[in-house]
Amino acid sequence: MHTDTASLQRDAGQTLAQQLAQRFSQRIQQRLLLPGSRLPSVRECARHHRVSPYTVVAAYDQLLAAGLVEARKQRGFFVRDLRPQPVAPGRSDPPRPPVGIPQGVPLDATALIRGMFQADARHAPGLGTLPGDWLDLPLLQSAMRRVLAQTDGDDPLALQYGEPGGDLRLRQALARRLDDLGISAPADQIVSTVGATHALDLITRRLLQPGDAVLVDDPGWSIEYARLSQAGMRLLPVPRGADGPDMAVMTQLAQEHRPRMYVTVSVLHNPTGGTLSLARAHQILKLAESQDFQIVEDDTYASMAPNHAPRLSALDGLRRTLYVSGFSKILTPAWRVGFVAAAPEVVAQLTEQKLLTTLTTSPLMDRAVAVCLEQGTLRRHAERVIARLDAARQRVVPLAEAAGCRFVTPPAGLFGWLEVGMDTERLAQRMLDEGWLIAPGVLFSATRQAGSLMRINFATSQDARFWRRLQAMREERLR
Repeated sequence: MHTDTASLQRDAGQTLAQQLAQRFSQRIQQRLLLPGSRLPSVRECARHHRVSPYTVVAAYDQLLAAGLVEARKQRGFFVRDLRPQPVAPGRSDPPRPPVGIPQGVPLDATALIRGMFQADARHAPGLGTLPGDWLDLPLLQSAMRRVLAQTDGDDPLALQYGEPGGDLRLRQALARRLDDLGISAPADQIVSTVGATHALDLITRRLLQPGDAVLVDDPGWSIEYARLSQAGMRLLPVPRGADGPDMAVMTQLAQEHRPRMYVTVSVLHNPTGGTLSLARAHQILKLAESQDFQIVEDDTYASMAPNHAPRLSALDGLRRTLYVSGFSKILTPAWRVGFVAAAPEVVAQLTEQKLLTTLTTSPLMDRAVAVCLEQGTLRRHAERVIARLDAARQRVVPLAEAAGCRFVTPPAGLFGWLEVGMDTERLAQRMLDEGWLIAPGVLFSATRQAGSLMRINFATSQDARFWRRLQAMREERLR
């Protein structure tokens, strides 16, 4: 099924060059090819699509004429940035980006988002979420029925705005949940948000100013890079290993640039799957204290991780840490419920910012998650997911290794970080031709550096056909 999608139709109404140009054009318009991405070489593209080099040149010429790509001498063809560039009054050239923001940061990160939204989980080894059939629809339906049944004339939950800080029952349930993680945060130190991404956005808007330096993990979550960059922050990428950031690099950056904040996923890091060691966590907190910066701990994958895993917020007591999490990854992406736990004065600021941006969160969604926490159904669902993930990893690891790949960090959680041995940005395009959506390492690079790494989702990469095709492509490259 997959190889047919790569073939151009020789008896179609369009020429082969037109078909090929249209295929690249659609991917550029859908942002499946980001600005700055390099198209395959003429020879490689011709071999892959079984056409002559002249056909490829003709197709690339059409893309040039349409303004979608640009030719760089002796380097090849690259996707152009189609967004209009603002020009300051009295200037004929667009302004330079703020100092410290790496050139090429994907300020528009929609390629990854669109891919994840549109993907068929059966053919998406790079998917960022659990497949739909791993989620528990009856659990969600039951929780919502309970919420609606409890709504009456004395408590018209469905007919009014929610509380500014979020539903009290949710915040009380969250306080009990955080206590299991060793984080002491009463309900009045918690504010609910429209998912964890909204929580991170509130923090950026309220606690940072354009031009502030922010330490980020590299590799890391490209959406966070894009969001911070769009807000005018100077990104300071810190190499991330299996047990945490490179402390030598982090210390040097902190001393030279005086960052205001460090944003990190400490447990089951995306994309590496790594978790902070206790020793590294203590080093980070000491550096934050000596250099006076705050730490935002994004624990999005908390439900898939052990309670005893080191959390910076537990060790710090929420003095200079802010703890962010949500339930979209474990319950359903359709329920946009997240939260922030922080010091009382910080929560007050974030609540005020929330009022200015979204007024409140949905009291129905907040209460539904509260019911899942109170009844223990979320905990039992998470246990089932963890067991399925363990089994999936046991199947995927030997398949990946047999295909010639190597895990850069020990396999854990939802994601694996793989050394493939070939350019994964170009591999992604070839795989997409054959119906497979992968997540190349460039999507997780703060400086958008191409390389031979990629992220896999253990839940969606169990199909042996994918690994056989990947192995064949690797062997073809080596011949």
